[in-house]
Amino acid sequence: MPELPEVETTRRILEPYLLGQRIQKLLHNDPARYRRTELAEGRKVLGTSRRGKYLILHLDKKLEAVIHLGMTGGFRFEPHRHTRVTLHLPNQTLYYTDPRRFGKWWIVQVGDYREIGLLARMGPEPLSPDFTLARFKQSLLSTQRKIKEVLLAQEAVAGVGNIYADESLWLSKIHPERPAALLSGPEIRRLYQAIREVMHRAVEAGGSTLSDESYQQPSGEPGYFQFHHNAYDRTGQPCKRKGCSGKIVKMVVGGRGTHFCPLCQRI
Repeated sequence: MPELPEVETTRRILEPYLLGQRIQKLLHNDPARYRRTELAEGRKVLGTSRRGKYLILHLDKKLEAVIHLGMTGGFRFEPHRHTRVTLHLPNQTLYYTDPRRFGKWWIVQVGDYREIGLLARMGPEPLSPDFTLARFKQSLLSTQRKIKEVLLAQEAVAGVGNIYADESLWLSKIHPERPAALLSGPEIRRLYQAIREVMHRAVEAGGSTLSDESYQQPSGEPGYFQFHHNAYDRTGQPCKRKGCSGKIVKMVVGGRGTHFCPLCQRI
């Protein structure tokens, strides 16, 4: 957390408050984590975008503010006890919060991602025309890594994290430990379609807010896709697939807690 749906929801909500506004001050006390933010002061926000799990503010003078929310980062319209960065605009103040302090900010020249290696090698966006079945198939068939690990690596497809990998694998009936290169053509097609469907539905629902409530929309409202989870965080609960009598189990794949149904997602 946050993954693509949560970052995209945040971007869509913040964009009207940012477009055309000039950043007056960026205040924080952690220059190692929030790098060169003084370069953004006085710069106008020309647009916003998202790449995978990164939020990008496009500034004048050919600068970009690249923001990774980490595990617990987010924005609020009101002060918060875990505020780490305060963004002052002419008519609005935004508060970047991050209880666990894993998030990072970089102010860089446009496209200069040498400090952000993952951003430079990230795969296509799952809801974009660049994410094609042929390209996805080529990425999977070229590696013996477990399919869950491949999805988390961000190179075959961008923005899929732990929650949405579990949901996509459940929907496509694929065991998370299956070697990617051994997936059949129909399985790859099902997974490709599942990723697009899950991501679209999750964005429309405003992302997922889990029991720790670490992710919330800037207004403080939660996301709602957690009510539609079929696998993630449902350990011991009945599988929701029609006709399946299995129960969701949890195991560790690639160092991450992984939820799946052992009956309809057979190894």
